[in-house]
Amino acid sequence: MSGGKEPIRVLVVDDSPTMADAVSALLTDDPRIEVVGRANTGSRAVTLARLLRPDVITMDLLMPDLDGPAAIAAIMAEAPARVLVVSAVADQRNLEVCFQAMSAGALELIGKPSVISGEELRRWGRQLAESVCLMAEVPVISRRLRVSSPPPPVSGARVDIMGIAASTGGPPALSEVLSRLPPDLPVPIVIAQLITEGFTPGMVRWLSQVTSLKVVIAREGERVEAGKVYFPADGHDLTIEGNGVVRMTRTRGGPCPSGDLLLSSLARTYGSRAGGGVLTGMGEDGARGLLDIRKAGGVTFAQDEATCVVFGMPRVALELKAADRGVPLSSIPDIIRMSCRRGPMPNRPPGPEGVV
Repeated sequence: MSGGKEPIRVLVVDDSPTMADAVSALLTDDPRIEVVGRANTGSRAVTLARLLRPDVITMDLLMPDLDGPAAIAAIMAEAPARVLVVSAVADQRNLEVCFQAMSAGALELIGKPSVISGEELRRWGRQLAESVCLMAEVPVISRRLRVSSPPPPVSGARVDIMGIAASTGGPPALSEVLSRLPPDLPVPIVIAQLITEGFTPGMVRWLSQVTSLKVVIAREGERVEAGKVYFPADGHDLTIEGNGVVRMTRTRGGPCPSGDLLLSSLARTYGSRAGGGVLTGMGEDGARGLLDIRKAGGVTFAQDEATCVVFGMPRVALELKAADRGVPLSSIPDIIRMSCRRGPMPNRPPGPEGVV
């Protein structure tokens, strides 16, 4: 590579020789990347991860002997690496396993192409190579750091809705947060989780298994309800407008779904009765929307560096003073519960028209 920079060393894992050939060839076309090995079983992937110490592993999930999540868990314990799941979106069983893989330590998901020839494949290959290069910049975390500490005080807070933005590392973080919230939470939660198109339904089903709240894909024109968790449909941005009505629009570029658009809409609609948070993720999406909530007098929080997979979005939110300080992931469910409590709240201005 030019400039003396070492190439990104990639291990390709797929039980299909045809797919493994295609992935290897497409990655090798990028001068920033070197394919250093291939594995066609989960156990072979663990062995090669230990021997080769690759920077990034592209991982299929449904394989002989050791499946993807089990292989990823073993890799993260024995030879930690950045794992990018490459999975067939059309396979429903695959979708379930994808999020098990993320819980085991995978960083990101990318769907397999529908065809493995022609321009569509080359386009997909460029996307895959770009994802590998982005993943190579993420610090390797051998285990998730759990920090238990009392949540910061939420003085005089009472919100009528809670919005959350997340990206890389977000699904497992959301799983931890939502699993610790009560089924009678008195407000709705709306979430913008940046994810490859096609994976949202699987994520919603997976999260539904870990929380007592009802997790759904939002529908245009419906009113949000307490005790429900809403995600936008694939390829759409979600906003909440007057009286808590869902609006969904096709994304026009940039992060999808947009955390900034979602959180800014809560600030507009709910004012000081809005709550929002930014979790782990690359880039800066969500930070400016969170600042809008802060300026409106609402409750805001940002995940701290120690518990983030990628301290990108929360770092920008803290730099903008959209939240006071970073908080551990383990404290966020308590912050949400405290912010949503009901009862007389002195010196709080009324919510927007129609919001009780």
